[in-house]
Amino acid sequence: MKKIAIIPGDGIGKEVMKASQYVLDYFDLNFDYNDALAGRECFDKTGTTIPEETIKISKKSDATLFGAITSTPGEKSPIVTLRKELETYGNLRPIKSFEGVNCIYDDLDFIIIRENTEGLYSQDEEIIKENEEVIARKIITKKASKRICEFAFKQTIKESRTNVTAAHKSNVLKLTDGIFKESFYEVAKNYPDIETNDFYIDATSLYIVSNPHIFDVIVTENLYGDIISDESAGLVGGLGLAPSGNIGDKNALFEPVHGSAPDIAGRNISNPIAMLLSTSMMLSYLKYDFEAKLIEKACREVLRKGKVLTPDLGGTAKTYELADAVLCNIREIE
Repeated sequence: MKKIAIIPGDGIGKEVMKASQYVLDYFDLNFDYNDALAGRECFDKTGTTIPEETIKISKKSDATLFGAITSTPGEKSPIVTLRKELETYGNLRPIKSFEGVNCIYDDLDFIIIRENTEGLYSQDEEIIKENEEVIARKIITKKASKRICEFAFKQTIKESRTNVTAAHKSNVLKLTDGIFKESFYEVAKNYPDIETNDFYIDATSLYIVSNPHIFDVIVTENLYGDIISDESAGLVGGLGLAPSGNIGDKNALFEPVHGSAPDIAGRNISNPIAMLLSTSMMLSYLKYDFEAKLIEKACREVLRKGKVLTPDLGGTAKTYELADAVLCNIREIE
């Protein structure tokens, strides 16, 4: 029996998580679900954005499903903290076009792989002079850089892709980003059949908008990956369709990329597709490939038909109506 940690979070996180579990329950996989708290509401109740108990539950689970959280000013990020605690060093963001969705490009298919544990997201900051000067330390290590590059090349092979691009800024940050670029090419030597190249992160951002078809797999540092993955999601329909996985050697965490959207929370109009696709990624990670593919295919079919869409996609459907449409398509495909 697989143990699954469920962290709905705040706002629409709860809604899309419920919708995802509704679809997931159809398969009767006999998962052992364990609920846990994190986010702003958690802070209001417990005084912390992510309790130790939540971290323990996730560490003991085979995978974690994470909804969305509302940020708490002055407090640590629950998701960044959990990624580090679980040592899920590889963030995987698929960028795929959806037929029937109004987007800039209708034929994109590449992935962004981001290092999850260091860089500026190390959350290592120091006040030098109150309200006037602070320092944020960017931590880059050879070990973590080579590990994420190795992860990227293995993912390239797993998905039968052919090209890996490293994104960095070594012309300015010669030491930190220099290590990352150097590590990339050291790892690349072990994969001679895979094409490799590298771009500065600003050039990468330009090419993502102007010529995204040149990319197959992009591997980059933490902050850069966060920015360009959201940028790329804008090309294929927005964050409401963007899933992600955080993978480590022992744990994995799956989450939609969108936030908690408190302005629409409780109105039952949130888009559950990103959460459903993140659930599909989790099932694939757990080797439930049949069920994973069914969910992805059903999501794509619902979007293609365009009859049951939430307001962000130009429709009028409620969250659970869209989830039910996905489940109906699963039954048809199966």
